[in-house]
Amino acid sequence: MTRNHSNVDKNLQNVVKDLEKTAVTSHQAQQVQQQTNDHRHQDALNHDKTTNDSILTDKEV
Repeated sequence: MTRNHSNVDKNLQNVVKDLEKTAVTSHQAQQVQQQTNDHRHQDALNHDKTTNDSILTDKEV
């Protein structure tokens, strides 16, 4: 186990680091969410493509 030589609570140090980060604005959060939705939509479109090569019709039999 690592010894803490500074007598400062490591958990509190991490909390301070988190609080020092710049908060995300609602616009930035919306942009990230929209990008995620766009990727999901494109992925769904890519997986919805069906090929009719393996389906036999009455004309082919």
